[in-house]
Amino acid sequence: MAVSSPGFLDKERIIAGPGFNRWLVPPAALAIHLCIGMAYGFSVFWLPLSRALGIKETIQCGPEVGFWAELFTTQCDWKISTLGWMYTLFFVLLGSSAAIWGGWLERAGPRKAGMVSAVCWCGGMLISALGVYLHQFWLMILGSGVIGGIGLGLGYISPVSTLIKWFPDRRGMATGMAIMGFGGGAMIGSPLAADLMKHFATPLDTGVTQTFVVMALIYLVFMTAGALTYRVPETGWMPAGWTPPPAQIGNAMITQRHVHVKKVWGIPQFWLIWMVLCMNVSAGIGVIGMASPMLQEVFGGSLIGVSQKFGELDKAQLAAIASVAAGFTALLSLFNIGGRFFWASLSDKLGRKMTYVVFFVLGGVLYFGVPGSAAAGNIVLFVAAFCVILSMYGGGFATVPAYLADLFGTQMVGAIHGRLLTAWATAGVLGPVVVNYMREYQLGLGMAREQVYNQTMYILAGMLVVGLVCNLMVRPLADKWFMTDAELAEEKRLAHEKASASVLQRSQANGSGSGAVSPALVVLAWLAVGIPLAWGVYRTLQSAAKFFN
Repeated sequence: MAVSSPGFLDKERIIAGPGFNRWLVPPAALAIHLCIGMAYGFSVFWLPLSRALGIKETIQCGPEVGFWAELFTTQCDWKISTLGWMYTLFFVLLGSSAAIWGGWLERAGPRKAGMVSAVCWCGGMLISALGVYLHQFWLMILGSGVIGGIGLGLGYISPVSTLIKWFPDRRGMATGMAIMGFGGGAMIGSPLAADLMKHFATPLDTGVTQTFVVMALIYLVFMTAGALTYRVPETGWMPAGWTPPPAQIGNAMITQRHVHVKKVWGIPQFWLIWMVLCMNVSAGIGVIGMASPMLQEVFGGSLIGVSQKFGELDKAQLAAIASVAAGFTALLSLFNIGGRFFWASLSDKLGRKMTYVVFFVLGGVLYFGVPGSAAAGNIVLFVAAFCVILSMYGGGFATVPAYLADLFGTQMVGAIHGRLLTAWATAGVLGPVVVNYMREYQLGLGMAREQVYNQTMYILAGMLVVGLVCNLMVRPLADKWFMTDAELAEEKRLAHEKASASVLQRSQANGSGSGAVSPALVVLAWLAVGIPLAWGVYRTLQSAAKFFN
């Protein structure tokens, strides 16, 4: 019986041949993550979109225009609070789509998933551009919020399983490199969007429509290149000179067996790690959301060398401390990104469980100490604490895929990671709600602005205590949860994994596999992602300099 040739996007077409350089895979993952990471920076569009009709001044909607009417109105501008729903949808859809389609991704392979992600994310931006042009917010919700959110989920988890299989000796470092890109996406996209809007703006147009179109096309090129560069290793591939560590007490947390994704909902360890991630992210998102206003309200005029409190400053002084706070926010973004690579790489030495112990213990101490440094007026300690906190927030994201691979095996780690991201979706609601409502409640009680954050910090420290307890309860899995040899063989068949030399040779004859790769190509791939990332770091450092000035 004739066997049909695999399609261009199929997993069989991207099995790497002998001599393939695994260092070509991380820049492919970065190319996708740096693009979808712009989800973090979408707030750069809120102010221009809030005056899309009025251009210079917002045309306010009347009290009769509620949220649903605002989706369709062409008579007044959108409120920033309404636009913020897109941000919420990004992370709700990221978590839910990763959970729903994670199993499909493992079988379809990273190339197909990466291409679907590119079409959804970039196509969503184009639909949003039409929404801005027609002033129909429902199109923006559908485009970037829903379709783009699905692209986020698939793009986010597309490289996880592949990188872990290429770097079994350095799982944390490998996933840290890719997920660092997601944190760095806004660092590139936000200043790029600001420059493009400034270029396209006219007395009759804010330039957002054109900016969406240009960025969608740029992202499509990068994401397509990344998806097409993905390769998966042959079954059983290991780096030269490396052998898996023997099953001893010292590495009992690292299994050589595999769990099927359909079983994870019933495994206690999965829910413990779900809580670990949820608590770490809830606390971190809470800090990100309040860092800038907290700095301004706590330190007030001392940020610009005057003695007045926040409520006593005039308009010019408020603008000056807002500029300082913007530099503080930029500084935090650098630590968020750097922490993803630093902590994930360190977890290869410390172990994943111990790394999270550090996150929760050190983080809890810092959260608890922030009110004291604020009361003492010590800006240096205050800022240093937040920088370390944000590094561990990013590090938590980057370390958790390797934690899952250690406990559940590598066969379906991408799909399991997808289901775990529902914790992120939950935290994206929980963290901001706790922080915002606590702030409003205490302001309503008449508490001074510089003191309203104290109780919030203690609540966030309490979340980390919950995360610490859950992390300490994580143990190696019982034998009953792992796939049998027969089940694993069937899953490998469904995932189109090739162990047979004849099958591999046939795939390579069809142009699917890749053998030795020129070192020059690897250098070019890293330059393609490294130059935009370096530009983003440079622009962010320029903003951060305002804080030190």
